[in-house]
Parts: sequence; structure tokens; C-alpha cells
Amino acid sequence: MSSVRTAPRSPSRAQSRPRRLGPGDRLFLSVVVGIPLIALLVFVWLPALASIGLSFTSWDGLSLSDIHWVGLDNYHQIFTNYPPFWPAVQHNVIWLLFTVLLPAPFGVFLAYQLDRKIRFTRIYQTAIFMPMVLSLAVVGFMWEIIYNPDNGLLNGVIGAVSSGHHIDWLGNPDLNLWAVLVASGWRHAGYIMILYLAGLKGFDPALKEAAALDGANGRQTFLRVVLPAMKPVNIIVVVVTVMESLRAFDIVYVLGGGTGSKPGMELLSLLITDNIIGESSHIGYGSALAVILLLVSLAAIGAFLFQTFRKEDQ
Repeated sequence: MSSVRTAPRSPSRAQSRPRRLGPGDRLFLSVVVGIPLIALLVFVWLPALASIGLSFTSWDGLSLSDIHWVGLDNYHQIFTNYPPFWPAVQHNVIWLLFTVLLPAPFGVFLAYQLDRKIRFTRIYQTAIFMPMVLSLAVVGFMWEIIYNPDNGLLNGVIGAVSSGHHIDWLGNPDLNLWAVLVASGWRHAGYIMILYLAGLKGFDPALKEAAALDGANGRQTFLRVVLPAMKPVNIIVVVVTVMESLRAFDIVYVLGGGTGSKPGMELLSLLITDNIIGESSHIGYGSALAVILLLVSLAAIGAFLFQTFRKEDQ
């Protein structure tokens, strides 16, 4: 009895060919990709390029025919003949250093503590993250009540509410910047905590167990094993911190009374706003300040990324 061999079935042409996109698929992809791309171009790239171009002009913002090319005159005046500029640069640097050295590490510390599965962890997370749910303007109004020199909470706690002895936290040029930094840091710490908690939830517990077997305690495990392994989260935290520090505006605008030239509270973002949408619009001048702030931000973030990836290559 002879056996009958059956030839292997060859895949059909319909199965071997990739499926072509139909009209509905193309429309869906066009909408999903096209709308965000158009929004990015219209609301990010075009304003950025327009600011760079306008920074070399003199324009009051009323008519396009009033735009006059002035070259580098705006930048020259900013660096040599604009009194609020250098105090604003100094305050932005202080803001950046304060945020990097205090609220960001404190947020990491909170994430480390809450990741240990202590009791009422969810309640603590909600309470600490609650300021991030509020806008910076609302946070500013809350801290304005706390810093009120006559009947504010802070002066009431430290006993400085009597006449002639109260502390004007927002009116004193030596104190107002630090008062605003405390309010901003209170909000920023909760943001960093959530970012790190998200990273810690995805961390391999086997690495912690291996470090414990080698005799490392909890603090040593976090500093020598967990923290280096959280490099992507570290990069995100640094970039977010730099951006939040250099573009600080809302809370300072509220606590500073809506001015960018209040002594002790000058910031580049407020100077930009004052020149572009202030009483006397100087679009070219404000655009030059915006370009300077953009370059400072890119330099700070680029330097950190360069150092990080160079160490990785070595």
C-alpha cells in the first residue's frame, strides 16, 4: 500500500502580502498625526521662530508696517542699559539652585519613604501631591494669605503680628524672593515625589534583595543601587526642574503684585511679560529677552545631558 504524500500548503497571496491601508485608516492616521503636528508648529515652533526674528526689530505691536530692523541693538541695550536685567538673571540662578538643592531632593526623599509601604501611604501621597492639582496662581493666593503682614498665619505662629513688629514677607526686598521660593518649592516637591514613585514601582526588586544579601542597608541600597539605575527618571527630574525654575511666572506674578520690576522679585519671565503686554509694548525688546531665556534654558539642559551621556560612554 503506497503512501500518498501531500504537498505543504503554500501561504496564500493574501496572507503573504502586507495589508494595505484603506481610506478610513489613512484618514485616521492623518488626524492622529496631523493635528498634534499642526498644533506643535502653530503654538510652539512658529512663535519661537517669530520671537527670534522680532528680537532684531523695534515694534510696538500695533501695525506690521511699524516693524523696523535694528539688528543687535536690543541685545546691546539689555546687557548694558537695562537695570532690571542682571538682578533678574541673578534671581533666576538663585531660583534654579534652590529648586535643585532643596525641593527636588526632598521630593526624592519622600518617594523613598513612601515606597517602603508604610501605613497610610495613599493618604500621604494624596496630601503631598495635592498642591500640584492646584494652579500656581491659586497657590500664590494661598501663600499671599499666609504671608499677610497684619493677620497672616506665619506672623501669627511666630508672634510677629503686633503693631510695629510684623514682618512684611513680600514687601521686604531681602525676604520676598525667599518667601516665593518656599511657596514654589512646596508645590514642586510633590511633583518630584510622584515622578520618582512611578519609577520606583517599576524597579526590579531582585536588585534590592541582592544588595541586602551583600550587607547593604536601606539607605546604601537606595544611593548605590536604586538611584543609579533610575537614570531615565533622573534625567526627567533634572529637565523638569530646570524648566520650572527658569520659566517661573505665575506664582511670582501673583505674590509680586503683577509687576516684574518689584525690588527683590525680578525674573526674566516677568520682564518679558512687562515688555510685550505691558502698558508700553516693546515687542522687539521682550522678544530679545525671551531668546536669552531660551538660550539659557537650552544651555543648562544641554550641559547636563552632555555630562550624563559622556559618563555613560566612558
